[in-house]
Amino acid sequence: MRILFLGDVVGRVGREAVISRLPDLRRTLALDLVVVNAENASHGFGLSPQIATELFEAGADVLTLGNHAWDRKDLIGHIDATPRIIRPLNFPPGTPGNGSVVVSLVDGRKALVVNVMGRLFMDPLDDPFRAVTDLLARQRLGATVQAIIIDLHAEATSEKWAFGHAFDGSASLIVGTHTHTPTADHRILPRGTAYQTDAGMCGDYDSVIGMRKEAAIARFIRKMPGERLQPAEGEASIAGMMVETDDTTGLARRMAPLRQGGHLSQTLPDF
Repeated sequence: MRILFLGDVVGRVGREAVISRLPDLRRTLALDLVVVNAENASHGFGLSPQIATELFEAGADVLTLGNHAWDRKDLIGHIDATPRIIRPLNFPPGTPGNGSVVVSLVDGRKALVVNVMGRLFMDPLDDPFRAVTDLLARQRLGATVQAIIIDLHAEATSEKWAFGHAFDGSASLIVGTHTHTPTADHRILPRGTAYQTDAGMCGDYDSVIGMRKEAAIARFIRKMPGERLQPAEGEASIAGMMVETDDTTGLARRMAPLRQGGHLSQTLPDF
């Protein structure tokens, strides 16, 4: 299975870059599944139902969220009716929506996509390790599904590394989101799980993690509330990771980063 994961979409320029480029990427890379973290797609905070529809129409199969899941109140009434939008699995019981979804491809293969949120320097949620352990007891890689993709939305690199090693061999891809900065540590772990600490963002990198520089800098210098942070609107990069898996085991065969446009060095998977 050929899978593309795109990091946090930030604001108008981020989502326009994804929407304009994703159809061609699906064709040229022969992608079977596309997962996009969209929790910052609406003005940098949350996801609106309309923007979700636009991303699905462009070729996204699943949209994941994170700590800004409920910033757009109109999503709360929409998420239960749209199972391919998933919020962190370890939100408390009774939270709207679901933390995972099984996607059936046209050829009958199935992929489980999971969204989970870390706890270090984040909201005090339920244990992400236990939540994923319980889920993977019901959905097994290479048995009930041919691929498992986990979006770990977390701040601390230590927590992400620990999570990757804890579930090595139980997932096809574990990829971090939230810090909006692509890390250079993509690799296939010893038991066959593709891993990257953070996929980066789809947005303007001439910014402070996707937001206009001036207001963000002023907050650090003055240590006082200032103007509301707004997404930067220069040329956007799209950043993410492509993985090819073995359909029998569900484990990763190969992986490569994807970066297109904007200020980052450009790279496109060549398999």
